[in-house]
This record gives sequence, structure tokens and C-alpha cells, in this order.
Amino acid sequence: MANCAPILGYALRRTSNGDDAADVVAETFLTAWRRLDEVPRGDDARLWLYGVARRMLANHHRGERRKSELSDRLSRDLALVHHDPEYTGELAVVAAAFRGLPEADRELLALVGWEGLEHSEIAAVLGCSRNAVRIRLHRARAKFAAAVAQPDSASFVPHAIGDRT
Repeated sequence: MANCAPILGYALRRTSNGDDAADVVAETFLTAWRRLDEVPRGDDARLWLYGVARRMLANHHRGERRKSELSDRLSRDLALVHHDPEYTGELAVVAAAFRGLPEADRELLALVGWEGLEHSEIAAVLGCSRNAVRIRLHRARAKFAAAVAQPDSASFVPHAIGDRT
């Protein structure tokens, strides 16, 4: 492991973050382990590892470019078929109230309202008990109702978010 620090430094200087550098170093040493008979002895081992790390970095950068190109293409394709709706009136209040909830509450309400899941199914998705789902859902509904009950819309609660047992 005497060569780990220099190889890590090499990778850190050529990647955008420490996680990517750690992946490159891990792949470099995994390759060395798999090809142990080919690893030179002494100082030449460090040079051999630099060569392997260089190839791992090239693979990493190619993968990042592919990922970026795919993401860009998917974004363009999605923009052609999906436009965020513009809500007015009560729907604008509901949309704003929903967006203002914490992520965990939005997820619970969406699993019930949009996905149509029962409490036991939500428990399986979230990895918690059915009772925990009932409690969290009760709290999420209360927060949502309070957010919707701003001066403009006193007691509007959408049907899709109603009780499910």
C-alpha cells in the first residue's frame, strides 16, 4: 500500500471530486490484484500503477461524457413531450402547498394519491411498519391541510389525498 498515496493524489488532481478519485484508485488496485503476476517489483510497480490509473481515468472520463450526453438528450426529449403545468386558482394553492411540504411528506402523499398504494404497500416501499405509515400519513395530511388552508382556500382538501385503510 506504499503506492496508494501517490496514485490517490494522481487521481484527485484529475477528477472533479474525491468520490470519483476513490473509485479510480479502487479500480486501479483491483486491476493490480487481478494481474498480480504482471505487477513489476520495486519502483517500477508505482509507474505501472500510474499507467493503470491513467487508463482507469480515461474510462471514467468516457463514462462521464456518455452520462452527460445521455442526460442532455433525455432532457431535450422530455422538454418536447412534457411541460410543467401552470396552475391558477385553487390548483395553484394546492400545488404551492404540496411543493412546500418536506420531501418525506410529499412522497407519502404521492404514494397514496398518485400511485394509489395502500398503507401496507407503502410500508413495504418505505421499509417501515404499517402503523408508522398511518402515523406519518396522518401528520403529512395535517401539514398539507394547514398549508392549503391559507386565507384564499379555507378548507379545501383534495379527494385523491383522502383516507385509505
